[in-house]
Amino acid sequence: MILRLLAAAVLALAASPSLAAVTATATSPDKVLSVSVTTDNDGQPTYTVSRLGRPVIAPSKLGFILVDAPKLQRNFEVADQKIRSVDETWDLPWGERKSVRNRFNELRVTLVEKTPLHRRLDVVFRLYDDGLGFRYEFPEQANLKTARIGEELTEFSLVDEATAWWIPAYEWNREEYLYNRTPVEEVGIAQTPMTVRTRDGLHVSIHEASLVDYAGMNLTRAQDRRFKASLTPGIGEAKVERTAPFPTPWRTLQIADSAGGLVSSSLILNLNEPNKLGDVSWIKPMKYVGVWWEMHLDHKTWGSGPKHGATNENVIRHIDFAARHGLGGVLVEGWNKGWDGAWFADGSEFSFTQSYPDFDLKKLTDYARKKGVVLIGHHETAGNTVVYERQMDAAFDLYKSVGVPAVKTGYVADAGGAQVTGADGKVHFAWHESQPMARHHLRVLEAAAKRQIAINAHEPIKDTGLRRTWPNWISREGARGMEFSAWGQPGNPPEHEANLVFTRLLAGPMDYTPGIFGMKTKAPDGVATTWAKQLALYVVIYSPIQMAADLLENYEANPGPFKFIEDVPVDWADTRVINGEIGDFVTIARKDRKSDDWYLGAISDEQGRVLSAPLSFLDPGRKYRAEIYRDGEKADWKTAPQDIVIESREVTAADVLELKLAPGGGQAIRFVALKK
Repeated sequence: MILRLLAAAVLALAASPSLAAVTATATSPDKVLSVSVTTDNDGQPTYTVSRLGRPVIAPSKLGFILVDAPKLQRNFEVADQKIRSVDETWDLPWGERKSVRNRFNELRVTLVEKTPLHRRLDVVFRLYDDGLGFRYEFPEQANLKTARIGEELTEFSLVDEATAWWIPAYEWNREEYLYNRTPVEEVGIAQTPMTVRTRDGLHVSIHEASLVDYAGMNLTRAQDRRFKASLTPGIGEAKVERTAPFPTPWRTLQIADSAGGLVSSSLILNLNEPNKLGDVSWIKPMKYVGVWWEMHLDHKTWGSGPKHGATNENVIRHIDFAARHGLGGVLVEGWNKGWDGAWFADGSEFSFTQSYPDFDLKKLTDYARKKGVVLIGHHETAGNTVVYERQMDAAFDLYKSVGVPAVKTGYVADAGGAQVTGADGKVHFAWHESQPMARHHLRVLEAAAKRQIAINAHEPIKDTGLRRTWPNWISREGARGMEFSAWGQPGNPPEHEANLVFTRLLAGPMDYTPGIFGMKTKAPDGVATTWAKQLALYVVIYSPIQMAADLLENYEANPGPFKFIEDVPVDWADTRVINGEIGDFVTIARKDRKSDDWYLGAISDEQGRVLSAPLSFLDPGRKYRAEIYRDGEKADWKTAPQDIVIESREVTAADVLELKLAPGGGQAIRFVALKK
């Protein structure tokens, strides 16, 4: 009897999936991060992440729900694992730094289903010392030729208690929300990047990289600190439909001891494919002014009539101003027919080649060229990609013929209200981050690149680092921008920009449109910063195309502070984060690509602060003239935003500056390298 029981026990143990399960493991190059992948008793694949031996992500599930086949979740085993290492350096044609090191260890785990379907799935992890990315790769196989994905089952189970900074998903205003700061357990459905700080000070940002022909990922809190992927709906039963072989986007975790460590990471860029466009020397980062802010203040209109903004006379005024002050471009909105009437979320009347009668495109581009300035084009689609794609080639051909090198596109429609053409040839309504919209944005990029035109998308799909692959995707909006501080509703609070740096801006550049001196607007609190903070934003918020957004007369009346906007570059050789805390303050220094000069920007929330800024980023042994634009003694975003002091002093790398920031304030400094 005892022998029979022992034999049965041995057989049961031998058949136990838990004993048969294989664990695949890998570490980052300096063994900071480690990942383990295995299957549980039901054959469900899971992964865990540790940092310096301490768990960060608890066992989290992997898999998919398919709409026309059994889900990919159970009865899997680890059939193979492979590890490879890469250490290379590549150059950004434009960016926050000139060179990027791409150093990682890669773990490829092959999962095979133990059912008659015998389906296969690879999960690929790339481990860097400051984070990791993982994606699924669907190989070509007989029993899964087309994947019609209803949902992704990817989980992110945070181990420690943490505070989260997040904006809601599936709300009408797309990504244009103020950030919530809550315990992780109070997060609802969040967009990415979502940034968390654990009780021990570890910072983690969850996002994605290389969103190509796929649905954007949101995060649904399932239980406690466990989050599940929530793919943006498509226009049919499946949220994603792809024919194998294909990869998904990378799911990313940036992990750092400090908030600044997140900003310093190049993880998102490194997980994208290299430049597909070849020579991109035609892409020119620049500062620009525009026929824009005056419309938000109701001084002018986009549509035709007595207040029309895009007139020959008004555009020439802006061209002359840009030429006098060394600014490269002039954005003109409202130049084309279609703005009269109810264009919002419709766009059916827009023409992208026909101007209003009081706007002469060729005359103005010729005039601008003689002045050393270019016009920046504008294509507002109102989310109607159907109308836009019919005219897109002709529109880009027109801009190419007259010498317009960059276009601001727009998709002003409520979330879920974009219009796309389905496989059935019919018009469907879609979410801005759906698979059809991901396809649309790449069609725009490719069409523009053929004419050597750069794209600055507003109301866009999220940034996932595709500027590495398509460098003409030069910037985008994708967050609550400066225009909210112009309208007759509460504007952006003083903490907003210090939130953006550690959340939205981890994904990539943002066309935030800083540089406002006229602080009284239709918003109850106006523009809730000081003038010094407005200048600092040119360094703190990165974009290779930066707007001097205010009315020209406000700059003409204040040449002292405007000089910093004239001087500050938009393309950088290096970037250093000096200090920072999410939503509170940040100090960033950047080096100009075209000189030995450095620039520093520091900003605060509603609290006044004194920050220490060691100048060790400067070349040792060299002297610099620090041209300082700081808050005055009475400066306060509520009562004296215009109180600014401009002064200079000589400094070296051995110096430590004390930065006194007013409530809602900031400081901007240009470090001019003196001759040796």
